[in-house]
Amino acid sequence: MPDSESAAAWAGYESALVLDMLATPGPFNVEGIYDLPLSAAMIRNAARSGVTAVNATVSQISGKVPAFEDAVGNLAYWEREIAAHPTVLMKARSLADIREAKRTGRLAIIPGFQDGTAFDDRVDRVDLFYHLGLRIVQFTYNSRNLLADGCMEPADSGLSRFGQACIERMNDLGILVDLSHVGLRSSWDALAASRKPPAITHSGARAVADLPRNKPDDLLKAVADRGGVVGAYMIVYLRESGQPRLDDFMRHLEHLLRVCGEDHVGIGSDLSITPLELTGEFRARWAHTVRMRRESGRAAKGEAEDVFGYLPELNTPRRLDLLAAAMARAGHPDSRIEKVLGGNWMRLLGEVWKA
Repeated sequence: MPDSESAAAWAGYESALVLDMLATPGPFNVEGIYDLPLSAAMIRNAARSGVTAVNATVSQISGKVPAFEDAVGNLAYWEREIAAHPTVLMKARSLADIREAKRTGRLAIIPGFQDGTAFDDRVDRVDLFYHLGLRIVQFTYNSRNLLADGCMEPADSGLSRFGQACIERMNDLGILVDLSHVGLRSSWDALAASRKPPAITHSGARAVADLPRNKPDDLLKAVADRGGVVGAYMIVYLRESGQPRLDDFMRHLEHLLRVCGEDHVGIGSDLSITPLELTGEFRARWAHTVRMRRESGRAAKGEAEDVFGYLPELNTPRRLDLLAAAMARAGHPDSRIEKVLGGNWMRLLGEVWKA
């Protein structure tokens, strides 16, 4: 497989801006992701990946309390890691930062929320977290909070007045509205409330796999029509059951391109840049995480103890290079591949973030 010492799988990869809008170099989709510093192997993988920037989750998704202190602590975690590895990592607050990461061969960390519980009931917390570097906010992680209902909430009651106020402030400051785990009614409410184009940073097509974490075509098209971008993920919800593979991902990607158009599709892998090793220890930890998610009500249909969050064919730090090569084999032109790898995200962030 290609790495930093070999030729790229896709000829345009080294020059492309590559954004994965849900990923980190470290552990992902298991409990305790911020318990330990990044290992030397994780830093090497970040350097090898060719990824320019990632949306790294800093809000809690575990249901722990207090959420505010947890989010501040996770932001501090990235400050420490970036300071410890300045030749590999940097923080992104602007498009200029992402371009600087590309110029210098580093990975830019974009802090994002997957749950707005850390705002408590205070709109001024949006300002506070913005000044700490927050640039992307998904309101709720599957269930209900003070802002909105998630995609697993049976009532699906929609966006609250507090959620609407947070969107208004996010628009003013330049924070991207993310609808990934958000319930359908809450998503439509957010589309109506936001003056700026939204994103679905990591999801799939419900028409391909009928699961609540995937989005129906009318919502996908509405996000695109507003100028937004939908990121295709690489995890368990690509199939209704069983281990997803590259072919499953490509079916979702092709569908998103048909529904949204090539200017409105990107990647949000929902994975660690570091490859997954299915050791006995990891299998036990994964099974424990799935059981905890079920018990807390955060699990979505399609999760199973023996179905893992990765695509075996792309289990490498260079997965987006291999994906680009797969798109080329499927007949997609270089210009479209560049858009999906990161060009569309850069356009969207340019419209949402302030200079």
